[in-house]
Amino acid sequence: MNEDEVKHYAGLDWKALGYIVSIVSVFFLGAIAWPKPGAPWWHLPALIIGIATSVLGMAFRYLAHIHQKKEMSKKADRR
Repeated sequence: MNEDEVKHYAGLDWKALGYIVSIVSVFFLGAIAWPKPGAPWWHLPALIIGIATSVLGMAFRYLAHIHQKKEMSKKADRR
């Protein structure tokens, strides 16, 4: 089994699955870190911004992955 076969075993996009798991974990960690009553005012905005930027970063990486797959497919079709 070569590297591409391992990455896409049985049609599953392992990178996509990894990004989904990472996004879910960010929300679980955010839930645990949710500020308690009496926490400084800036804790909640900082937490929300951190969660949003983490999810956005993973979404951008996944879009880059899709773009890369399309480019590789185009190159393979040209052969």
